[in-house]
Amino acid sequence: MLPTTGYAALTAKAALQPFSFTRRDVGPHDVLIAITHCGICHSDIHQARDEWGGSIFPMVPGHEIVGTISRIGSMVTRFHVGETAGVGCFVDSCRTCPACREGSEQYCEAGMLLTYSGLDKDGQVTQGGYSTQIVVNENYVLQIPATLSPAGAAPLLCAGITTYSPLRHWGVGKYHQLAVVGLGGLGHMAVKIATALGTHVTVLSTSERKRKDAERLGAKDFALTSQPETFTRLQRSFDFILDTVSAPHNYNDYVNLLKTDGTMILVGAPDKPTPLEPFPLILHRRRIAGSVIGGIRETQEMLNFCAEHGIESDIELIPIQQVNEAYERVLKGDVRYRFVIDLASLK
Repeated sequence: MLPTTGYAALTAKAALQPFSFTRRDVGPHDVLIAITHCGICHSDIHQARDEWGGSIFPMVPGHEIVGTISRIGSMVTRFHVGETAGVGCFVDSCRTCPACREGSEQYCEAGMLLTYSGLDKDGQVTQGGYSTQIVVNENYVLQIPATLSPAGAAPLLCAGITTYSPLRHWGVGKYHQLAVVGLGGLGHMAVKIATALGTHVTVLSTSERKRKDAERLGAKDFALTSQPETFTRLQRSFDFILDTVSAPHNYNDYVNLLKTDGTMILVGAPDKPTPLEPFPLILHRRRIAGSVIGGIRETQEMLNFCAEHGIESDIELIPIQQVNEAYERVLKGDVRYRFVIDLASLK
């Protein structure tokens, strides 16, 4: 076993604190990554505070992991020591169901094995990237293109793929009108990626102070959802809406902004349900759909796409000792646009 240090929530809602644990030994098909950077995702906060239920404690969060390969198993063929590699939201799946066989491991019928707060096949609890190192089967490791910085690439492994996957699945591109709801960790990546795809992007936000950033990131238009007239003026304006907001809000207001046959895609995950009115959907053959991250193949495609187009996450780099302060700032929306932990601070 490999002694490892990190930061963990020992119980639900407890502040994260230094924590020592062990990783499994490197097996024939495993890669050992010395972690250099790990992003902070809003879902880390939901999980560490057990707001979705089912969290396993003690918990080392973190699923936006980038580091340097320090050891490989005897049967590993895809990676070499010294390469920069990444790990996203899951570290295994059943590998045999139809979803896994087609490369959509995120929809594994047996359930993907989460990078943290999951139980592996040996009954061991997985622990995440707020730590010094991680051991992962090579089939669930990503190659980080050399043109991406490790810190700027880390959030791509969740925020990047969470927005890239639905844009590609629904064929969003040139000649489409896309509204991005919310300009946070997910929303700012959605604007960058959709703009690179040639899409006309409008940002819908509650905050006027996000306007300049929306324009800088590539959005062609901006509208305030705190103003009721916005929902009248923009009725039937968009082919697609990508809703990135994790706080409870009224989906019905946004459905009316879709054209006939328009699609509203949910990637944010509020912790409370929202009632839906049927007639705005029925009368214009509109759809509400959902999407969660992407498979390994698609995530690698996303990383290569971002490298080609010079896309990274806008980040604030912090030492791990500031993680609890960072959690509170995320909840206040006080980050532009993703915190990334410098794991050198843990050593």
